[in-house]
Amino acid sequence: MTPPKVAVYAGSFDPITLGHLDLVRRGAGLFDELVLAIGHNTNKRYLLGLSQRLQILRESVADIPNVRVDFFEGLLVDYCKRIEAGVILRGLRAVTDFEFEFKIGLANRDMAPQIQTVFLLTSPEYLFVSSSLIREIATHGGDVSRYVPAPALEPLLTALRQK
Repeated sequence: MTPPKVAVYAGSFDPITLGHLDLVRRGAGLFDELVLAIGHNTNKRYLLGLSQRLQILRESVADIPNVRVDFFEGLLVDYCKRIEAGVILRGLRAVTDFEFEFKIGLANRDMAPQIQTVFLLTSPEYLFVSSSLIREIATHGGDVSRYVPAPALEPLLTALRQK
């Protein structure tokens, strides 16, 4: 019997986008378990708090049985070792993503050669969607409801009003 294949899809998810969620759904079909992990850096300022992001992610993936939500601090490879995940899942939108992700993937491989990085291409309808773009559009009053899952919309708009 082979051990379960556990993969980690990590990000700040500030906020989670429909592009992220598309990768989660597709990744969940490839692995026995997919951990959606919020990387938390105490030196970085986030629009949404960690507990908010955890709750939003849990609500957004509640219908996907083999996905769980968690958070970590420190190096992603150390977190993967701790939870016995053998795969890091990453999404690629464009060539610029590839260069950045390739460098990070090589560094992760150097630190933990037993952990593989798997890239999924972003679905075409989400090529331009990013958390920073969504925050920018929402900051200027634009409609972002078609870019984020329903559980993220009101917390995002509330956080921006309080900013």
